[in-house]
Amino acid sequence: MTALIRLARRASAVPVLVACIALFILMVMTFFDVILRSVFNNPIEAATELTRILMAVLVFSVLPIISVTNGHIAVDLTDGLFHRLHLSRVRDGVIHLLSGVLMFWPVRRVLVLAERSRDYGDVTEYLAIPTFYVGWFIAIAIAISAIAMVVTGLLHLFAPHYLRETAP
Repeated sequence: MTALIRLARRASAVPVLVACIALFILMVMTFFDVILRSVFNNPIEAATELTRILMAVLVFSVLPIISVTNGHIAVDLTDGLFHRLHLSRVRDGVIHLLSGVLMFWPVRRVLVLAERSRDYGDVTEYLAIPTFYVGWFIAIAIAISAIAMVVTGLLHLFAPHYLRETAP
C-alpha cells in the first residue's frame, strides 16, 4: 500500500507539470500578442482560441490535485462542532466520498457534449482544432478528480494514517 501511495504522489507531479507548461505557453503567447498588437498593429489571430484552450488545460489539469489536497475555497462554519465531537475525519471522508460520486454527473455531461461536438465536426475558428479534444480532456480530468476524491474519502474513513505519511 505504501508503494502505491508513493506512486500516486509521484504521478501527481504530471498534472502540475502540464499546468505549468500551459501557463508558460499562455504567458509567452500573451506577451508576443501584446507586442505584435502594439508595435506592429498585427496581433496573433488565434490568441483568443488558444487562450481558451490553454485556460481549460490549466484549470482542469490541476483539478485532481486541488480536490484531493483541499485546495478549494472552504467555509468552516461547522469545524468547531466537528472538532469537539472528534468527527473531523468522518466529516472529511464523507465529504470527499460524496463529492467524488457527484462529480461523475459532470463527467457524463461533458462527454455527451464532447461527442456532440465531434459528431457535428466543430472546430476552432482560426486553427481548426477539433473542440471535442478539449471536451475529452475536461471529462478525463474530472473523472480522475472524482476517482481521487473517492479514494481519499475511503482513506479518511478507513486508513487515515496513509494520509499523514510524509513524501519520500
